[in-house]
Amino acid sequence: MSDSTEFDLIVIGAGPGGYVCAIRAAQLGLRVACVEKRDTLGGTCLNVGCIPSKALLQSSENFLETTHAWKDHGIVVQGVSLDLARMQARKGEVVGANVKGVEFLFKKNKVTWLKGEGRITAPGQVSVAGTAYAAKHIVIATGSESMPLPGVAVDEKTIVTSTGALELDKVPGHLVVIGGGVIGLELGSVWRRLGAEVTVVEFLDRLIPGNDGEVAKQFERVLAKQGMKFKLSTKVTAATQTETGVSLTVESVKDGKTATLDADIVLLAIGRRAFTDGLGLAEIGVKLDGRGRVETDGHFATNIPGIYAIGDVIAGPMLAHKAEDEGVALAERLAGQAGHVNYDVIPGVVYTAPEVASVGQTEEQLKAAGIAYKVGKFPFTANGRARAMAQTDGFVKVLADAKSDRILGAHILGPDAGTLIAELAMAMEFGASSEDVARICHAHPSLSEAVKEAALAVEGRALHI
Repeated sequence: MSDSTEFDLIVIGAGPGGYVCAIRAAQLGLRVACVEKRDTLGGTCLNVGCIPSKALLQSSENFLETTHAWKDHGIVVQGVSLDLARMQARKGEVVGANVKGVEFLFKKNKVTWLKGEGRITAPGQVSVAGTAYAAKHIVIATGSESMPLPGVAVDEKTIVTSTGALELDKVPGHLVVIGGGVIGLELGSVWRRLGAEVTVVEFLDRLIPGNDGEVAKQFERVLAKQGMKFKLSTKVTAATQTETGVSLTVESVKDGKTATLDADIVLLAIGRRAFTDGLGLAEIGVKLDGRGRVETDGHFATNIPGIYAIGDVIAGPMLAHKAEDEGVALAERLAGQAGHVNYDVIPGVVYTAPEVASVGQTEEQLKAAGIAYKVGKFPFTANGRARAMAQTDGFVKVLADAKSDRILGAHILGPDAGTLIAELAMAMEFGASSEDVARICHAHPSLSEAVKEAALAVEGRALHI
């Protein structure tokens, strides 16, 4: 083989996990290539996921504030109209800047982009677009894809996944979202703010499963106040195309009664699954678990020496930042260092308005584990900055060990929750107690004071309630 086809490391997939792994490994002196079949780098997250959805979330929030909220601030705006084409174009510009940024980083760090689909033909061997490449180490970072639902055939026109929901060229009259998780609620809230009627159908009896139950209940009330409708404990059994859109057959989980639900657009968002198609894993004997994810040990190694996996394609939360941290940890291990990921302190955020953010364990998990704990809560209605912003929905909740006071979990529903949770994640990473956070001087007036007050409330010492 020529030198141009031999590498220390080949990463398959240029999403957040893959491209970060490739860059970090290159920084540490490895000769690195990254395989990506898209025309742009960044994977689902940058191209059709995290980044474009946040662009539309921000734009739709701005639109709603202009049409409804600003008058309360004494700002009168007349003749406001929606230019959806421009909004979509701006989203594209945001995506373009991000993916070009990754390409720049590849060039800066001398990471070779192998364009095309990658297939592992043998340990240490990867085929891309008909060319064979060799590597001491291979990392599978191929991410995930939208989960299908029997009876609901996606065409990305009237029945869409998150990909199609980001590209609609007009506001639907009625959008039905199948799935009450993060993706469905974020994109549902975008189109609700822009004028669509939105109905969320969820199989479980609650929204955002896996999050704290108390937060989920109040979150549902807040979204309902914003005009979103919910059919919980309900499953979709069939979808039929009609002249005007889609007719869904829904069934109550509790009593089996069926009904129909008509929609202009249906968004299927029941979750995501690991994507391993075309990698040749079965042929070389890489083990998958019962959910189709690549099995790895505590150091991201598969059962085949020299082959590793990170991100959505392995077990754990399907979050871009989890994949990034795994990518860095693995790159450092391959370079002889000691990379590590603390899975107990990985924050999760729902970027609706208000946001939901969490880190660590929920009350339900602590109860199930038989762990004695204390709770401190503080509402944003009692926070001066939140009042000034007219964003008082929600609260901060801190869970601490009953004996040691060490913070075990934190959950926030409220403005900028995704930023506020970082303080509590930092505290947990360093093993802090609720009293540690409570004794830190927080700026006034700021939203972060609600975090301090919740920490104070663990011992019944909150000052402003």
